[in-house]
Amino acid sequence: MRLTTFTDYSLRVLIYLAVKGEESATIAEIAKSYDISRNHLMKVVQELSQQGYLIALRGKNGGLRLKATPAEINIGELVRVMEKDLSLAECFGMNNHCVLTPACSLPTLFTEALEAFFAVLDGYTLEDILPGKRRRELVKILNIV
Repeated sequence: MRLTTFTDYSLRVLIYLAVKGEESATIAEIAKSYDISRNHLMKVVQELSQQGYLIALRGKNGGLRLKATPAEINIGELVRVMEKDLSLAECFGMNNHCVLTPACSLPTLFTEALEAFFAVLDGYTLEDILPGKRRRELVKILNIV
């Protein structure tokens, strides 16, 4: 399984804002820090805002901030919300044409694996991935002032 770039960027935005703290950040600032497309990041930020992860304020004093504390943002929940298709194989989708489906055990195995994947992610929050020393390293890497 591989997460989409959309989910990857969502995590990066939330990490950036968590490290930044109470101070607002702009899309341009985040895009520059990660050297990623500003246009793509705008779509990510819009979805994060619609899903209730961000506060996005327009205008001269505008910017982005986390809507909740990092300790309240669950990684498993975020990945579920941002990943639009969690079908690990054709047999999970609506257009299943696999002739093995009636006698195959892979769907059961893959379902169990996906549940285990999310069980692990559900045990972590944004705060858990930003402990002291790592937070300081991220401030340097991302050039957050």
